[in-house]
Amino acid sequence: MLILGCGYTGRHVAARLLAHGVSVVAAARDEETLASLAERGATVVAFDAARPASWGGVASAAARLTPGFAVLLSVPPLERLGVRGDATAALLATLSPPGRVVYLSSTSVYGGQRDVDAETAAAPRTHEGALRLDAERGVARGPWSSLVLRASAIYGPGRGLHARAGAAPRRGGDPDRVVSRIHVDDLAALCEAALASGLTGAYPAADSSPASAREVAAFCASLGLVPPALPDRIPGPHGGRRVDGRAAFEALGVALAYPSYREGVVASIAAPLTPPPPPRRPPPARGGTAARPRGTRARRRA
Repeated sequence: MLILGCGYTGRHVAARLLAHGVSVVAAARDEETLASLAERGATVVAFDAARPASWGGVASAAARLTPGFAVLLSVPPLERLGVRGDATAALLATLSPPGRVVYLSSTSVYGGQRDVDAETAAAPRTHEGALRLDAERGVARGPWSSLVLRASAIYGPGRGLHARAGAAPRRGGDPDRVVSRIHVDDLAALCEAALASGLTGAYPAADSSPASAREVAAFCASLGLVPPALPDRIPGPHGGRRVDGRAAFEALGVALAYPSYREGVVASIAAPLTPPPPPRRPPPARGGTAARPRGTRARRRA
Protein backbone atom coordinates (compact mmCIF):
# COMPACT_ATOMS: atom_id res chain seq x y z
CA MET A 1 0.00 0.00 0.00
CA LEU A 2 1.34 3.43 -0.95
CA ILE A 3 0.14 6.63 0.74
CA LEU A 4 1.15 9.68 -1.28
CA GLY A 5 0.88 12.81 0.83
CA CYS A 6 0.86 11.32 4.31
CA GLY A 7 -0.37 14.37 6.19
CA TYR A 8 -3.07 14.69 8.84
CA THR A 9 -5.50 12.20 7.31
CA GLY A 10 -2.85 10.04 5.65
CA ARG A 11 -1.05 9.26 8.89
CA HIS A 12 -4.32 8.12 10.48
CA VAL A 13 -4.96 5.85 7.49
CA ALA A 14 -1.41 4.50 7.76
CA ALA A 15 -1.88 3.77 11.48
CA ARG A 16 -5.05 1.77 10.75
CA LEU A 17 -3.43 -0.22 7.96
CA LEU A 18 -0.32 -1.00 10.01
CA ALA A 19 -2.48 -2.11 12.93
CA HIS A 20 -4.16 -4.58 10.57
CA GLY A 21 -0.90 -5.98 9.32
CA VAL A 22 -0.78 -4.24 5.95
CA SER A 23 2.60 -3.21 4.51
CA VAL A 24 2.65 0.57 4.04
CA VAL A 25 4.94 2.88 2.10
CA ALA A 26 4.32 6.39 3.44
CA ALA A 27 5.51 9.42 1.44
CA ALA A 28 5.49 12.80 3.20
CA ARG A 29 7.59 15.92 3.64
CA ASP A 30 7.24 16.26 7.42
CA GLU A 31 10.19 14.61 9.17
CA GLU A 32 8.32 14.00 12.43
CA THR A 33 5.51 12.23 10.57
CA LEU A 34 8.01 10.04 8.74
CA ALA A 35 9.86 9.18 11.96
CA SER A 36 6.62 8.33 13.77
CA LEU A 37 5.40 6.07 10.97
CA ALA A 38 8.79 4.38 10.65
CA GLU A 39 8.57 3.49 14.36
CA ARG A 40 5.24 1.83 13.62
CA GLY A 41 6.73 -0.30 10.86
CA ALA A 42 6.06 1.71 7.71
CA THR A 43 8.57 2.17 4.92
CA VAL A 44 8.95 5.94 4.69
CA VAL A 45 10.04 8.16 1.81
CA ALA A 46 10.83 11.87 2.00
CA PHE A 47 8.54 13.51 -0.55
CA ASP A 48 7.45 17.01 -1.44
CA ALA A 49 4.86 17.17 -4.22
CA ALA A 50 5.98 20.72 -5.03
CA ARG A 51 9.54 19.47 -5.72
CA PRO A 52 9.56 16.96 -8.60
CA ALA A 53 13.18 16.13 -7.78
CA SER A 54 11.85 14.26 -4.70
CA TRP A 55 9.46 12.08 -6.69
CA GLY A 56 12.12 9.58 -7.72
CA GLY A 57 12.31 8.05 -4.25
CA VAL A 58 8.57 7.38 -4.31
CA ALA A 59 8.77 5.76 -7.74
CA SER A 60 11.63 3.53 -6.56
CA ALA A 61 9.73 2.46 -3.45
CA ALA A 62 6.57 1.79 -5.49
CA ALA A 63 8.54 -0.36 -7.93
CA ARG A 64 9.32 -2.75 -5.06
CA LEU A 65 5.65 -3.20 -4.15
CA THR A 66 3.56 -6.16 -5.26
CA PRO A 67 2.18 -5.58 -8.79
CA GLY A 68 -1.34 -4.20 -8.62
CA PHE A 69 -0.62 -2.31 -5.39
CA ALA A 70 -3.09 0.27 -4.09
CA VAL A 71 -2.47 4.01 -3.72
CA LEU A 72 -4.11 6.57 -1.46
CA LEU A 73 -3.46 9.95 -3.05
CA SER A 74 -3.86 12.83 -0.61
CA VAL A 75 -2.03 15.69 -2.31
CA PRO A 76 -3.93 19.00 -2.57
CA PRO A 77 -3.46 21.53 -5.36
CA LEU A 78 0.01 23.05 -5.10
CA GLU A 79 1.70 26.37 -5.63
CA ARG A 80 4.90 26.13 -7.65
CA LEU A 81 6.76 29.13 -8.98
CA GLY A 82 3.88 31.33 -7.88
CA VAL A 83 1.32 29.38 -9.91
CA ARG A 84 -1.43 27.29 -8.34
CA GLY A 85 -1.77 23.94 -10.06
CA ASP A 86 -2.31 20.21 -9.62
CA ALA A 87 0.35 17.49 -9.82
CA THR A 88 -1.92 14.43 -9.64
CA ALA A 89 -1.52 13.18 -13.22
CA ALA A 90 2.23 13.82 -13.24
CA LEU A 91 2.70 12.03 -9.91
CA LEU A 92 0.79 8.93 -10.99
CA ALA A 93 2.68 8.83 -14.28
CA THR A 94 5.96 8.29 -12.38
CA LEU A 95 4.70 5.08 -10.76
CA SER A 96 4.63 1.56 -12.09
CA PRO A 97 0.87 1.24 -12.72
CA PRO A 98 -1.06 0.51 -9.53
CA GLY A 99 -4.17 -1.64 -9.51
CA ARG A 100 -6.21 0.70 -7.34
CA VAL A 101 -6.16 4.46 -6.70
CA VAL A 102 -8.24 6.24 -4.05
CA TYR A 103 -8.10 10.03 -4.36
CA LEU A 104 -8.95 12.16 -1.35
CA SER A 105 -10.70 15.22 -2.78
CA SER A 106 -12.87 17.97 -1.30
CA THR A 107 -16.48 19.11 -1.29
CA SER A 108 -15.19 22.34 -2.84
CA VAL A 109 -15.98 20.70 -6.20
CA TYR A 110 -19.68 21.27 -5.46
CA GLY A 111 -19.35 25.04 -5.64
CA GLY A 112 -22.28 26.98 -4.23
CA GLN A 113 -24.74 24.08 -4.04
CA ARG A 114 -26.35 24.05 -0.60
CA ASP A 115 -27.63 20.45 -0.46
CA VAL A 116 -25.25 17.75 -1.62
CA ASP A 117 -25.42 13.97 -1.79
CA ALA A 118 -23.91 11.20 -3.90
CA GLU A 119 -26.10 12.15 -6.89
CA THR A 120 -25.07 15.82 -6.92
CA ALA A 121 -22.96 16.81 -9.91
CA ALA A 122 -19.73 18.72 -9.35
CA ALA A 123 -19.95 22.42 -10.24
CA PRO A 124 -16.91 24.23 -8.84
CA ARG A 125 -16.91 28.01 -8.56
CA THR A 126 -13.35 28.56 -7.39
CA HIS A 127 -9.97 27.88 -8.95
CA GLU A 128 -9.22 25.48 -6.10
CA GLY A 129 -12.42 23.53 -6.73
CA ALA A 130 -11.71 23.39 -10.46
CA LEU A 131 -8.22 22.02 -9.81
CA ARG A 132 -9.68 19.36 -7.54
CA LEU A 133 -12.15 18.31 -10.22
CA ASP A 134 -9.37 18.16 -12.83
CA ALA A 135 -7.41 15.89 -10.48
CA GLU A 136 -10.44 13.64 -9.99
CA ARG A 137 -10.86 13.29 -13.75
CA GLY A 138 -7.17 12.51 -14.16
CA VAL A 139 -7.45 9.71 -11.63
CA ALA A 140 -10.60 8.33 -13.28
CA ARG A 141 -8.90 8.21 -16.70
CA GLY A 142 -6.09 5.94 -15.52
CA PRO A 143 -5.74 2.22 -16.29
CA TRP A 144 -6.67 1.28 -12.72
CA SER A 145 -9.74 0.91 -10.57
CA SER A 146 -10.41 4.23 -8.81
CA LEU A 147 -12.61 5.88 -6.23
CA VAL A 148 -12.85 9.54 -5.20
CA LEU A 149 -13.83 10.54 -1.66
CA ARG A 150 -14.86 14.20 -1.43
CA ALA A 151 -14.20 15.10 2.18
CA SER A 152 -16.05 17.74 4.14
CA ALA A 153 -14.20 19.82 6.75
CA ILE A 154 -11.85 17.40 8.54
CA TYR A 155 -11.34 17.66 12.29
CA GLY A 156 -9.95 15.50 15.07
CA PRO A 157 -7.20 15.50 17.71
CA GLY A 158 -5.31 18.79 17.49
CA ARG A 159 -7.36 20.09 14.58
CA GLY A 160 -10.69 21.88 14.64
CA LEU A 161 -12.52 24.57 16.58
CA HIS A 162 -11.96 22.72 19.87
CA ALA A 163 -8.19 23.05 19.37
CA ARG A 164 -8.09 26.80 18.69
CA ALA A 165 -7.79 27.82 22.38
CA GLY A 166 -9.23 31.30 21.86
CA ALA A 167 -7.63 31.93 18.47
CA ALA A 168 -9.67 32.67 15.37
CA PRO A 169 -10.70 29.68 13.22
CA ARG A 170 -8.03 28.42 10.82
CA ARG A 171 -10.36 29.30 7.98
CA GLY A 172 -12.33 32.51 8.20
CA GLY A 173 -15.80 33.12 6.87
CA ASP A 174 -19.25 33.51 8.34
CA PRO A 175 -19.37 31.64 11.69
CA ASP A 176 -23.14 31.23 11.34
CA ARG A 177 -22.88 29.45 7.99
CA VAL A 178 -23.75 25.76 8.17
CA VAL A 179 -20.76 23.48 7.53
CA SER A 180 -20.56 19.71 7.14
CA ARG A 181 -17.67 17.96 8.87
CA ILE A 182 -16.08 14.55 9.24
CA HIS A 183 -13.89 13.23 12.03
CA VAL A 184 -10.48 12.11 10.80
CA ASP A 185 -10.98 8.60 12.20
CA ASP A 186 -14.21 8.17 10.22
CA LEU A 187 -12.51 9.43 7.08
CA ALA A 188 -9.54 7.11 7.67
CA ALA A 189 -11.92 4.17 8.06
CA LEU A 190 -13.54 5.08 4.74
CA CYS A 191 -10.13 5.32 3.05
CA GLU A 192 -9.03 1.96 4.42
CA ALA A 193 -12.19 0.26 3.19
CA ALA A 194 -12.00 2.08 -0.15
CA LEU A 195 -8.46 0.83 -0.79
CA ALA A 196 -9.59 -2.77 -0.31
CA SER A 197 -12.84 -2.34 -2.27
CA GLY A 198 -13.65 -2.40 -5.97
CA LEU A 199 -16.15 0.47 -5.62
CA THR A 200 -15.74 3.16 -8.27
CA GLY A 201 -17.07 6.69 -8.80
CA ALA A 202 -17.07 9.76 -6.55
CA TYR A 203 -18.78 10.11 -3.19
CA PRO A 204 -19.05 12.94 -0.64
CA ALA A 205 -17.85 12.08 2.87
CA ALA A 206 -19.45 13.75 5.89
CA ASP A 207 -21.00 13.02 9.26
CA SER A 208 -24.73 13.25 9.97
CA SER A 209 -24.90 16.67 11.66
CA PRO A 210 -24.02 19.83 9.73
CA ALA A 211 -23.58 22.76 12.10
CA SER A 212 -22.29 26.33 12.22
CA ALA A 213 -18.97 27.26 13.79
CA ARG A 214 -20.88 29.24 16.42
CA GLU A 215 -22.85 26.16 17.44
CA VAL A 216 -19.68 24.05 17.70
CA ALA A 217 -17.90 26.82 19.65
CA ALA A 218 -20.77 26.97 22.16
CA PHE A 219 -20.50 23.21 22.67
CA CYS A 220 -16.75 23.51 23.21
CA ALA A 221 -17.36 26.20 25.84
CA SER A 222 -19.86 23.91 27.60
CA LEU A 223 -17.03 21.37 27.99
CA GLY A 224 -14.82 23.97 29.68
CA LEU A 225 -12.66 24.59 26.62
CA VAL A 226 -11.60 28.09 25.61
CA PRO A 227 -13.81 28.73 22.57
CA PRO A 228 -12.40 30.14 19.36
CA ALA A 229 -12.63 33.87 18.79
CA LEU A 230 -15.64 34.50 16.55
CA PRO A 231 -17.03 37.79 15.22
CA ASP A 232 -20.41 39.09 16.39
CA ARG A 233 -23.50 37.61 14.80
CA ILE A 234 -24.72 39.42 11.69
CA PRO A 235 -28.49 39.31 11.01
CA GLY A 236 -29.72 37.76 7.80
CA PRO A 237 -29.47 34.47 5.91
CA HIS A 238 -26.17 32.69 6.27
CA GLY A 239 -26.29 29.84 3.79
CA GLY A 240 -23.72 27.08 3.89
CA ARG A 241 -23.62 23.51 2.61
CA ARG A 242 -25.29 20.41 3.99
CA VAL A 243 -23.61 17.23 2.82
CA ASP A 244 -25.30 13.83 3.02
CA GLY A 245 -22.43 11.37 3.21
CA ARG A 246 -24.43 8.22 3.92
CA ALA A 247 -23.92 6.63 0.50
CA ALA A 248 -20.14 6.25 0.89
CA PHE A 249 -20.44 4.64 4.32
CA GLU A 250 -23.18 2.28 3.15
CA ALA A 251 -21.38 1.30 -0.07
CA LEU A 252 -18.13 0.58 1.79
CA GLY A 253 -19.72 -1.13 4.78
CA VAL A 254 -18.36 1.37 7.31
CA ALA A 255 -20.29 2.67 10.33
CA LEU A 256 -19.88 6.27 11.51
CA ALA A 257 -18.03 6.29 14.82
CA TYR A 258 -18.78 10.02 15.30
CA PRO A 259 -22.19 10.92 13.82
CA SER A 260 -21.87 14.52 14.99
CA TYR A 261 -19.33 17.04 16.26
CA ARG A 262 -20.54 16.34 19.81
CA GLU A 263 -19.13 12.81 19.95
CA GLY A 264 -16.20 13.79 17.77
CA VAL A 265 -15.05 16.76 19.85
CA VAL A 266 -15.26 14.80 23.11
CA ALA A 267 -13.17 11.99 21.60
CA SER A 268 -10.71 14.45 20.05
CA ILE A 269 -9.84 16.23 23.28
CA ALA A 270 -9.24 12.88 24.99
CA ALA A 271 -7.09 11.42 22.19
CA PRO A 272 -3.35 11.78 21.58
CA LEU A 273 -2.34 14.17 18.80
CA THR A 274 -0.81 11.30 16.83
CA PRO A 275 -2.43 7.89 16.33
CA PRO A 276 -1.32 5.34 18.94
CA PRO A 277 1.06 2.60 17.80
CA PRO A 278 -0.60 -0.58 16.59
CA PRO A 279 -1.03 -3.30 19.22
CA ARG A 280 1.17 -6.36 19.02
CA ARG A 281 -0.65 -9.04 17.07
CA PRO A 282 -0.28 -12.71 18.10
CA PRO A 283 0.98 -14.96 15.31
CA PRO A 284 -1.74 -16.95 13.51
CA ALA A 285 -2.33 -20.48 14.68
CA ARG A 286 -0.23 -23.03 12.86
CA GLY A 287 -1.99 -24.07 9.71
CA GLY A 288 -4.43 -21.19 9.94
CA THR A 289 -4.65 -17.70 8.51
CA ALA A 290 -4.94 -14.32 10.16
CA ALA A 291 -8.46 -12.88 10.22
CA ARG A 292 -9.21 -10.04 7.83
CA PRO A 293 -10.04 -6.73 9.57
CA ARG A 294 -13.72 -6.07 10.09
CA GLY A 295 -15.36 -3.61 7.71
CA THR A 296 -13.47 -4.65 4.58
CA ARG A 297 -14.93 -6.51 1.63
CA ALA A 298 -12.09 -7.50 -0.62
CA ARG A 299 -8.56 -8.77 -0.37
CA ARG A 300 -5.96 -6.17 0.45
CA ARG A 301 -3.19 -5.10 -1.87
CA ALA A 302 0.29 -4.53 -0.46
